[in-house]
Order: sequence, then C-alpha cells, then structure tokens
Amino acid sequence: MVASESRYISQARAILEATDAEMARDPSVIMLGEGVPDPKGVFETTTGLLEKYGTARVFDTPLSENAMTGICIGASLSGFRPILVHQRIDFALLSMDQIVNNAAKWHYMFGSQNTVPMVIRVIVGRGWGQGPQHSQSLQSLFGHIPGLKVVMPVFPFDAKGLLTSAIQDPNPVIYIEHRWLHSIEAHVPEEQYLVALDQAEIVRTGADVTIVAMSYMVPEALKCATALQRIGIDAEIIDLRSIAPIDAETIFDSVRKTGRLVVADSSHSMFSVSSEIVALVTERQMSDLKAAPKRVSCPPYPSPSSPFLADTYYPDAAKIAAASLECFEHDFGKAGDQLISSLARPKPRDVPDLAYSGPF
Repeated sequence: MVASESRYISQARAILEATDAEMARDPSVIMLGEGVPDPKGVFETTTGLLEKYGTARVFDTPLSENAMTGICIGASLSGFRPILVHQRIDFALLSMDQIVNNAAKWHYMFGSQNTVPMVIRVIVGRGWGQGPQHSQSLQSLFGHIPGLKVVMPVFPFDAKGLLTSAIQDPNPVIYIEHRWLHSIEAHVPEEQYLVALDQAEIVRTGADVTIVAMSYMVPEALKCATALQRIGIDAEIIDLRSIAPIDAETIFDSVRKTGRLVVADSSHSMFSVSSEIVALVTERQMSDLKAAPKRVSCPPYPSPSSPFLADTYYPDAAKIAAASLECFEHDFGKAGDQLISSLARPKPRDVPDLAYSGPF
C-alpha cells in the first residue's frame, strides 16, 4: 500500500490507464478517432493501444466527424462501447446532429429499451495562436442537451475514475479534457476505481467566499485562494467536475456557510455554466447571500490568435481574486491591488508557465 500511495502519474497517463484497463476487462470497448493510432497518441493518451488491441478495436478515422459519430451510435446499439476521440472540441461541432438528435435522445425515445453507451473525448485549451476555431471551451453547449452527461476532470485521480465511470455508463458521456492539464502529476492508484459522474468536490475548505471552478480554472482558483489567505480571506474552492448534471447541493451548502459566490468558468459568460450556477443559487438561497454573485469568464467575442489580445482575454487567478475582493464591503486598497498584481501570469501568457513545452 505504501508503494501505491507514492505512485504519481500525469493526467494523460491516468486517461491511458483507464482506457487500457477497460479495454482489457471488456472486449466490447473500442477506440477510434482522428490520430488515435499516431505515435504521439493524442497527447500521449492512446499510446500503445493499437499494438496491444489491434486494428479491429483501435483505429484511425477519416475527416468525417458526423459520419463517425453515427457509426459509434450504431456500434453502441449493437453491443459495443465506443470511445470516440476529437483532438479539439471544435471538431465535435461537425457531429452535433448525431450527438443531439440520436445519441442523447435514444433511451428516451425508446423507453430505455436501447441505450447508447459511448464516450466522446474532446480536448479544449488555448495557446500558441490557435485562435477562434481551435481553442473554444464549449462545455455549456453540451451541458444544455438533456440525455448527455458532461464531465471536466482536473486532477489525475479524477481523470482515471471519471473515464472509467464514463466507459461503463449506459448512456453517452462527453468527457472534456484541458490540454494544459495533461501534464500535471498526482497520486493515482494502480487498480481501477470509479468516480461518480454527478458529484462536485471541495478541494479547499474555507469560510469567507465560495469559488466554484471547472477544468483549468480549478488550479487558478487554488492559486487565488493561497493569495487571498495573505490578506485574511479564507476561500472555499469547489471543483465542479460534472457540468451536467450540476451538483447543486454541494454549492448550496458552501454558499450557506460563506454567503459569497464567485464562479470561474473557462467559457463565455452568456448562457453558460456560470450563468446556470448563479441562477440556481439566487433562486434557492438569495437570503444567504451577503453580496451579489460574481462570474469570471471569457468576454463575448471569439478567442484571439494575437498573443497581445490573449493577454487580457482569458480568465485567470488574478481575475478570480479581483472578483472575490468585490464580494466584500471592505476596501482592500493597496493590499488588494498588490495581491491581484502578484497573480498576473508571466509573459508569454499563452502557456501555463514559462517551462511548458506541450502537448500542443
């Protein structure tokens, strides 16, 4: 057990382990997608699977996302459990007809006599000037559709457990990865385990303000919380994990304690996950709020390619801190300004840190 506790692996490795273990356990699990058999293995998350399981279960696909999604739905209805991989979430837009009108609705339309057990892995994340068509974060788009479960893992432990649960689920799951998180390392058990597809997790307890975050906003929120502690603000951080369904009760319990709410969302603010969370809290527990809820998200225009525009476009720890300070009547003055400045991302800001070298 001691050896297992000291076992640290990357999020990418955790995703690969979950896939490998489920393919070994269940011969109905297949994997397909553009670049899946490539030597780089979709940011090292599919490496070695082709050699181990062969071309009947691991294979490349043509540039025809809607058709391939339809094939996966047909395979699901025929007893398979496909994992379809899109290297960018933007590519999944080409398959929305199949996802929305077939995969999400099948078990409703036919009284649960047939289900569509498939996982669609999609990757989000900015960087390197990839701009409007390759760096969108569209979780709210999928979360809006009844019949889809949508998850966004952050830590390697959750990445493995959530993917295992998604593969075993009888209905479609959209599994959204952030490419800046593929390289982070943490403890992950060797054995298979499940993480519930409908539960948030409190990753830092606090008493003064609730910060609900998702995907890459979670490590940014944790940086923010560490800085806020220096001026006496104790922030509670909730890793949402599940976009659909939202674990509202965990959020309600936290806001009941802190009386303040900040939601850090890597997408746009309008018609978003952050909008839904603020609506749920204000509808349910307005009397518990000591201040108006704040949202930290991308502005309502496409993501830029220019590194100069990218400097101010994306939400980060500094913006989360600024929103958190606005929840308090106290004027933090120079101390607040210095705190926000200390959290500014070093240039170039289009990478998570100066040492980062991929995956791209």
